[in-house]
Amino acid sequence: MCHPMHTEESILQSRDIKPTAMRILVLRTMAEMGSAVSLSDLEARLSTADKSTLFRTLTLFLAHHLVHCIDDGSGFTKYALCSSDCHCGEADDDGFSDHHTHFFCERCHRTFCLRGLPVPEVAVPMGFQLHSANYVLKGLCPSCSHCCR
Repeated sequence: MCHPMHTEESILQSRDIKPTAMRILVLRTMAEMGSAVSLSDLEARLSTADKSTLFRTLTLFLAHHLVHCIDDGSGFTKYALCSSDCHCGEADDDGFSDHHTHFFCERCHRTFCLRGLPVPEVAVPMGFQLHSANYVLKGLCPSCSHCCR
């Protein structure tokens, strides 16, 4: 997530991404939204940007480990900002050191990163090679569970 002392420009530069107006806008919007977002979410929020530009921006962010993908079962790929100390997908990463649990709210359909809750280790049967894991909890987020009391 973006640190308040860091500018969008410095965050992009720290991931070797040239800061353009569109990239800064997408990064700022994702940080403001406070949960993982789909391409459609960004398209609705940034009506002046076309879908292909947003997709290219997200693809670039993904390649430079500024965001990670989440399959939360909603049928849409969602993207969440990586923390500044995240090393997911980098060459020296073991594949799981930065994996964390995600939470999908069944009412508002937002997806949240639960960074303090690591993906549990799973021992796979002999002969299987585990390359990734997707751990999604489903229920109601604090906002939605509060309104249902």
